[in-house]
Amino acid sequence: MRRGMAAALVLGLGVLAGCGSGSGGSGAGGEKVVRIGLIAPLTGDVKTFGESTKNGFELALEQAGHKAGDFSIEYFIQDDRNDPTEALNIATKLITEQKVHALVGSVSSKVTIPVSNVANEHRVVHITGTATNPAVTVDDKGNRKPFVFRACFIDPFQGQVAAKFALETLGARTAAVLYDKGNDYSVGLAENFRRHFEAGGGQVVAWEAYALADTDFSAILSKVADAKPDLLYLPDYYQKVSLIGKQARAKGITATMMGGDGWDSAELDFATMAGGYFTNHYSPEDTRPEVQKFVADYQAKYGTVPDALAALAYDATNILLEGIRRSNTSDPDQIRQAIQNLKGFSAVSGQISFDENGNPVKSAAILQVQADKTTRFIASVNP
Repeated sequence: MRRGMAAALVLGLGVLAGCGSGSGGSGAGGEKVVRIGLIAPLTGDVKTFGESTKNGFELALEQAGHKAGDFSIEYFIQDDRNDPTEALNIATKLITEQKVHALVGSVSSKVTIPVSNVANEHRVVHITGTATNPAVTVDDKGNRKPFVFRACFIDPFQGQVAAKFALETLGARTAAVLYDKGNDYSVGLAENFRRHFEAGGGQVVAWEAYALADTDFSAILSKVADAKPDLLYLPDYYQKVSLIGKQARAKGITATMMGGDGWDSAELDFATMAGGYFTNHYSPEDTRPEVQKFVADYQAKYGTVPDALAALAYDATNILLEGIRRSNTSDPDQIRQAIQNLKGFSAVSGQISFDENGNPVKSAAILQVQADKTTRFIASVNP
């Protein structure tokens, strides 16, 4: 009943009484409990990302029987709407009112960075599946936030891999880069792509910023059309990429389009973006048993092929559960030490060990968008 009650009331706060964060957290009747909060954008501009994240999180918990070691798992799911202030408020309430021992999420870097700060300040374990900006696990002075981890690779790696693929596989020599100046994720990918593309002998012939609210890209796309680049790099989320891509094609821009993992959504404009490439964390076509079992289980439960958001949320949750199992405690400090010490943990997105900054080191998948609303695995690329 306890697990069922926790699941049924995931959208509300203040329902389950909080317990202390010591080594023996307990619930009603003396049951050993670890409380976990999931923060994700279930509504708003990237709601499909949040839905996939929630699905991956719940599947991992379900397969674990809502247990880790001697501890039962209670969880709370909260909608941050992809808004940093909302996410910070939610995280603070989960930590101070619900007394969670760990947080999973959020999705975007701009939202996850403030969550990581408050989690680390309160010494609560925090793991994100998908926030790729380095500042999630490292503060502005370059110091590690010891309680914070991620299951995804970081922006510098993703930008570097994209530049390498563009130069060596696509044979691109010139590129135009369009990015959202107010989005940490978009800026990080853009800057790292440019640095590595130019270091490899390429030339960025157009470097244009826009704002989140922008919908008419005529002016900057005119500059791109005049520059005639081989590649149009669009490091943003699926809805903005689709809009820019459609306007680019209407302008007569024929450059190959490329981007990051933010493209990975069923709501991408596949017809417009067909033939484009993006870096991602996994491919459902990967033949590894871990991948194929996850894909089959996810399809059986949700009726669709899991995207990278689902895979990474699943991995992040399983990493957290493994940390709880190995430490067999609700003490966040011991859980985070167990996670840091993981070596070769078998996950959907690869064999995971953590570096000194809480980042996994692994290869990236290159996927190509298909007109039939699918993606095709092209290659695995290391820097």
